[in-house]
Amino acid sequence: MLLRIDFTSQEPIYLQIRSQIVHAVASGELQAGDPLPSVRSLAGDLGVNMHTVNKAYAVLRDEGYVIMRGRSGAFIGDRSSVLTPERAASDRQRLSQALHSLALEHKAQGGTFESFISAAKEQAAQVFTTTRDSL
Repeated sequence: MLLRIDFTSQEPIYLQIRSQIVHAVASGELQAGDPLPSVRSLAGDLGVNMHTVNKAYAVLRDEGYVIMRGRSGAFIGDRSSVLTPERAASDRQRLSQALHSLALEHKAQGGTFESFISAAKEQAAQVFTTTRDSL
């Protein structure tokens, strides 16, 4: 897995790291049990502070994507084994809030309901039909 950081982006670096790891999980590039680089190693490779990588890993842990095994490091977690009803509800709420924000932004830019639904369907189709190699 190759991570790329855009130091000119408005998105915080720890969220860039988080998003790319989630992308790798979704694409099948990373599977449950796969190890992640150590915080020190990844920070050095990316040229960022160790606390930034640690924060990304903590967010991923809190979301159930990563498990921490003490000195052994960080590993991709099996979300199905940690998916409680509370976590599922929290995930749905977070998704709803993100979609709501995107819909508001689309409307503010002059978009219509139909064009938003069309764009959302197009992106969902791309994600759910794309193979691992083409993501």
